Amino acid sequence: MYEGKIIKDKINLDQVIENLMTKSSSKGCGALVLFLGFVKEVVNDKKVYRLEYEAYEPHASRILNEIARELSCRDGVDAVLIYHRVGLLKPGEPIVYVFVVAKGRREAFEVAREAIERVKHEPPITKLEVRSDGEFWVVGEKRVKRNIK
Repeated sequence: MYEGKIIKDKINLDQVIENLMTKSSSKGCGALVLFLGFVKEVVNDKKVYRLEYEAYEPHASRILNEIARELSCRDGVDAVLIYHRVGLLKPGEPIVYVFVVAKGRREAFEVAREAIERVKHEPPITKLEVRSDGEFWVVGEKRVKRNIK
């Protein structure tokens, strides 16, 4: 099972986790790793007021889905779900969800780590970081100050 897509709203974690465990336990799986990235309140010692995420759709969802599909084909892996939020997000709010279900913890952690690294670099997703020292466009891990006149 795999799915990757851009979303606007939060996910019901309990519901997704219960569904994944129910479907995968009969296949000999016993590990579920969840990576949840959320908005930091402080970056480089500066207060963050909000992040504004944008994605080039439907291309971004296609890439997230392809990452999930590729990783779900690994030995011992049963499911990979990747969801990335867009819109205005405030400190403490979730941004990206990566769920990996596998037979064991080693495979689950390795795939989750690879998934989040790929999510940072492959899909066309950008964010505007609005902080106490200005506004910065961030693409992947590159940050460029936005000059407002």
